[in-house]
Amino acid sequence: MTRIATLLIFVALAASLARAQEADTTASRGVSVSGSVESEWLIPMNDEAIGFKVGDDKVLTNTYADIAISSKWVDAGARFEFLQYPLPGFESAFKGWGVPNVWVKGKFNRVELTAGNFYEQFGSGFILRTYEERSLGVDNSLLGGRIVYRPVDGVTLKALAGAQRRYWHYNRALISGADAEISIDQWAKALTAHDAHLTFGLSWVGKHEGDDIIMTDAAHRLNLPRWTHAMDLRAQWQQRGVNVLFEWAHKTQDPSWDNGYTYAPGNVVMLSASYSKPGLSLLLQAKRSENMSWRSERTMSGLSSMINHLPAFTMEHTYDLPSCYPYATRPQGEWAYQAEASYTFKKKTALGGRYGTTLRVNFSHVHSLSNVDEERVIGTDGPKSSFWKWGNTVYYQDFNVSLEKKLSSKVRLTLMYMNQRYNMTAVEGEGGMVRSNILVGDCTFKISPKVILRAEAQYLFTKDDEGDWTYGLLELSLPPHWMITVDDEWNNGSTKLHYYEFLLAYSTGAHRIQGGYRRTSGGYNCSGGVCRFEPPVRGFTLSYNYNF
Repeated sequence: MTRIATLLIFVALAASLARAQEADTTASRGVSVSGSVESEWLIPMNDEAIGFKVGDDKVLTNTYADIAISSKWVDAGARFEFLQYPLPGFESAFKGWGVPNVWVKGKFNRVELTAGNFYEQFGSGFILRTYEERSLGVDNSLLGGRIVYRPVDGVTLKALAGAQRRYWHYNRALISGADAEISIDQWAKALTAHDAHLTFGLSWVGKHEGDDIIMTDAAHRLNLPRWTHAMDLRAQWQQRGVNVLFEWAHKTQDPSWDNGYTYAPGNVVMLSASYSKPGLSLLLQAKRSENMSWRSERTMSGLSSMINHLPAFTMEHTYDLPSCYPYATRPQGEWAYQAEASYTFKKKTALGGRYGTTLRVNFSHVHSLSNVDEERVIGTDGPKSSFWKWGNTVYYQDFNVSLEKKLSSKVRLTLMYMNQRYNMTAVEGEGGMVRSNILVGDCTFKISPKVILRAEAQYLFTKDDEGDWTYGLLELSLPPHWMITVDDEWNNGSTKLHYYEFLLAYSTGAHRIQGGYRRTSGGYNCSGGVCRFEPPVRGFTLSYNYNF
């Protein structure tokens, strides 16, 4: 428990520093201090019905504390992490504690220099995206240096190099990169006069990785490339409510665990177009990717060591049952499409009523490439696919319609219908195709100027997997401090189990503390097509958040 005591002391010091900073006058001298504390705790309890057993650690916690100092010329920061007894579902290498992230940045006119840990994304992230997502356990920052140079208005040049973080270590590969982005409208007065913006981008990323012993059979060893290169080209047009983005990326040979140690190059192409004006928005997207999984250690699997990111092009649902079967991007390749339209019927019309009505329709479809059923033979170029030809496998499909309506000055209603096809075998390894229909009702009641009650009712119909589900929630807000939440997720299909939650939250200023008791079902937690499996859990929970 010594380390937990150290953690509590560190959190107390961070809070004390924040209070001192609030009262200090350093901001008036051009220096400011900011940061945050985020801590989640679980006291687990055995539950044979859901298959959850308490391990050796009786108290589990994921705790982070960030601090940053900003001034006119220099910024600096550090992060303390206490993950020695992590919450369930994280990889074993996730465990540890210390100060893994430290950085300093110098700002000199048109030049920025960063040393230490930093995050970066080129374009849409097809060849480089380092980021942190704590709910997934992802932090793939680079340790090294970066320079950003803006020689003239409208031109941004970047160069970087470093080693990538994998939990409490750094992978041996050297990641290098360069990016140039040019905004043509900065010099073309004709574009500016028509409120038009045209941007071009060009990126390169290289990975230099040492050799590995990968055998094709007892007598033959793979000749692995030491360098892997990737290039990204993109163009974006914006004019008033129109936004069009085209992006293409290519990666050279990169035999890895993800592609069965085959030598085919990788590529991805994307076209995204949107239009918006008051009361109306439209979105159309298409993406084809093949063999674009890219890690800083070729033998790794799971969530760690990813250099790049491929967005899923599927809607990320916030309601419980629509998010039961989220989609994870297929690293081997896929065709993905998404379309969305939203329209608000004006007030005092037949469909708008007194307060207006918003209708939103979303459709997404993800399909296999033509080579999905072909065997990947180690040491070969792997199966080949025609660019336009589809395979025979649907990975995911989602059609949903939602209606948002303010019924009165005190009542607001949201209704949603969703039809979903989820290929559990493709995403999770087994389970077949899950076909479901989902209904959602969300109603907010303003009981008084300071008391708000929100109620949810959801139902998932399916003959597959574990069958039907029912979900209900009541959330009572008592501003400015209190919130009470009660919910129940019931499988009225094969298991007949209830998964429930009782939470009490208190907020004051920048502080928020929440405690409760929960029993949760297992499933995948996804963000942007990246997913982590969370096992069923039962126990008492406590969380604390503070920003200063």
